[in-house]
Amino acid sequence: MKNYILISILLVSIGAYAQKSKLTVFDNLVDKTWKANGNWGDGSKFYQEINFEYSLDDSIVIAKSIGYIDKEQTKLGLRNHGIRMYDKVSKSLKFWEFDVFGELTKGSVFSKGKTIIYQYTYGTSTVTDMWEYVNDSTYNFKVGNYVDGEWKQLYLSTQFKEVK
Repeated sequence: MKNYILISILLVSIGAYAQKSKLTVFDNLVDKTWKANGNWGDGSKFYQEINFEYSLDDSIVIAKSIGYIDKEQTKLGLRNHGIRMYDKVSKSLKFWEFDVFGELTKGSVFSKGKTIIYQYTYGTSTVTDMWEYVNDSTYNFKVGNYVDGEWKQLYLSTQFKEVK
């Protein structure tokens, strides 16, 4: 009986570790707040402050974003609530981003070293958000049309910096 309990505990621990290990690309972002300012290609303002945390026994990453919550871009507030998770069925990282306007953006997450790449459909276009690793406290952030390793069109280019 003791062996059964020990084996059960060991298997649960291994399962939890394996789940988190699929999310390690987010380790540098977690338990920190990140801030970016910039302008979209059409001249409108971009502002985001994001906090990342592990949840559900490290099986998901939660992202809470403060940004503009009105079309006029004058009022800041909780704008997005995101989830990043390893999907066992597709054996890939997925994300879901719910926003204050009632929209849901969902897609896939890839990594190249410490660079994190989100790809999703927006209208009829495939859009890429890239968190390009610079150092532990800075990421170049780009949004646009990214095909075969190169940017065909950039909609936004700025930096996320860790808030100390």
